Amino acid sequence: MHIADFDRGMLGANAIVGGGIALAAGGALAGQTRESDTVSVSFFGDGACNQGILHETMNLASIWKLPLIFVCENNGWAESTPTEYSTSVSDIAERAKGYGFPGYVVDASDAQEIYDVAGIAVARARNGEGPTLIEAKIARMVGHYLGDPEGYRPRELKEKARAKDPIPILESALIDTNALDATEVSDMKSRIGIELDEAVSYAKDSPLPDGADVDLGVYAE
Repeated sequence: MHIADFDRGMLGANAIVGGGIALAAGGALAGQTRESDTVSVSFFGDGACNQGILHETMNLASIWKLPLIFVCENNGWAESTPTEYSTSVSDIAERAKGYGFPGYVVDASDAQEIYDVAGIAVARARNGEGPTLIEAKIARMVGHYLGDPEGYRPRELKEKARAKDPIPILESALIDTNALDATEVSDMKSRIGIELDEAVSYAKDSPLPDGADVDLGVYAE
């Protein structure tokens, strides 16, 4: 949250539910105006699907044929509220029809399916055909926050969700197709573990920021 890196095209995460959706539309409009082949992608959860900003942005993106991809990561829960209670449709992707562009439902545990549908959406955007909505469905494996007791959902749902963790599924697929071997996977995990440990150590060992720097980077110089 609150992370941005313009050099990498990351316009910023947002603490407001659905708050980043319109920012992505701005990025898409900038790319369209500059006649570049850039495509903007907005990621949000099922909890943002009932926010007005999503519907306003989908309408405008359709009218202007913006190179914008809406990606709803639907894990079935908006904090502790189940999607079927708060949302009027079983598939959020259906809402794209109301704005005149396609919506796709994908199994988020299947990396290949996501890759294929994302390719279709990117091609549409770059061909001037406008936005696409992708609803990536996957059950939530952990709580809304660290230490969430999750008293609002049965334990068996959590265990079922963990069985569809996309990382082990992708790992097995890559090994089965000889794209990677077990040794390469093991080495990769080791390198990632070291990198994470170093990052945590760096954070713990770093001094606290000076109070005088509280507005650093907030205002234009």
